[in-house]
Amino acid sequence: MRLHINIDHVATIRQARRTDEPDPVRAAVLAELGGADGITVHLREDRRHIQDRDLRLLMETVRTGVNLELATDEEVLAIATELGPMEATLVPERRQEVTTEGGLDLSGDTGRLADAVRRLQDAGIRTSLFIDPDRDTLDASAELGADAVELHTGEFANGWLDGGPAAAAAQVDRLREAAVHGRGLGLAVHAGHGLTYENVRPVAAIGEIEELNIGHSVVSRAVFTGLEAAVREMKAIILDARRDAGLTGRTGTP
Repeated sequence: MRLHINIDHVATIRQARRTDEPDPVRAAVLAELGGADGITVHLREDRRHIQDRDLRLLMETVRTGVNLELATDEEVLAIATELGPMEATLVPERRQEVTTEGGLDLSGDTGRLADAVRRLQDAGIRTSLFIDPDRDTLDASAELGADAVELHTGEFANGWLDGGPAAAAAQVDRLREAAVHGRGLGLAVHAGHGLTYENVRPVAAIGEIEELNIGHSVVSRAVFTGLEAAVREMKAIILDARRDAGLTGRTGTP
């Protein structure tokens, strides 16, 4: 299982003072040294954390690969097709939200989203859709021609926070069923949002999920332990969960 580290929160700390530190580009180096298999950043329309400068430098320095989260904003799409990250993940975006609140709505007119998928893929960029874990949305993702989906794990994380593992068990089953269905459709399946050192194990043990995107929890731990050590600890928990689930040796599609 690949672990991609989202470094948006490092940029959030910097932007709180509009200064030049901490530098998310340096954070990416430490994350890779800690074992990260990729670096995730969200270039938002309002540029509230990651800036254009950050993305351009990351494209030059990251050795694993950059997963760029973006909405269908024309300016950001143009930057993505120019720079050609390893992967682009299309996400919903609202100015008033603190963080992404749910998956893309694929139940209505998806013309703009379909155009974004086509443009990214025409630029040679592997394209993923950030979605809620349900069959209809997975079916729609496949119809749009996405290469992958990232399952929104927010409801699972909220259930765990409110009542622990027992309260989140139904959401684990939902994620597992969605992952199996997604793989059956030929989609690569990723997952992320709200995953922590305490709750990641049952998600990491789902064999059909090949990539996790984790940010806030790792950056929070890094305040106390340092970023390289925080990434290394998260990676160890994920690999241990895979071994316990009998998934040693299984690899996802890169």
